[in-house]
Amino acid sequence: MKASTIAQLKKELQYRSQDEVLQLCLRLARFKKENKELLTYLLFEAENESGYVESIKQEVDELFGEINTKSFFYIKKSVRKILRTIKKYSRYSNKKETEVELLLYFCEKLNSFTPSIHRNTAMHNLYQRQLEYIKKKLPVLHEDLQYDYGLILENL
Repeated sequence: MKASTIAQLKKELQYRSQDEVLQLCLRLARFKKENKELLTYLLFEAENESGYVESIKQEVDELFGEINTKSFFYIKKSVRKILRTIKKYSRYSNKKETEVELLLYFCEKLNSFTPSIHRNTAMHNLYQRQLEYIKKKLPVLHEDLQYDYGLILENL
């Protein structure tokens, strides 16, 4: 089965009743965890973006606390998992400010992590890639945010 385009789906949903659209959304949420998480964000978290960011930061803190530090292999796997989680949550928000703030927080946590990530080439490169990604995202933000996030980025 070939998936329809967004335009085709939008056109078809316009012809459906409100009840049918509701049932389709609930059925969609039943099949994949990411769909359920996105609906949760849109319905409950979208109005309070700062609260959403704080809850993600708390989750990142917990994930950093659970990292097995016996080997850099396990550290790399865990850090990549945390980064995937941050990217997923920032995709839900679809706001550049949220993405930059979460990535800056991730880089701060990674920079202060012990054992130092700078002793491992792969971890250091991952850290540098995130800093470069943040630098690319800064120009699209509001001037005040550019300045604030720029100062944080310089400290990193």
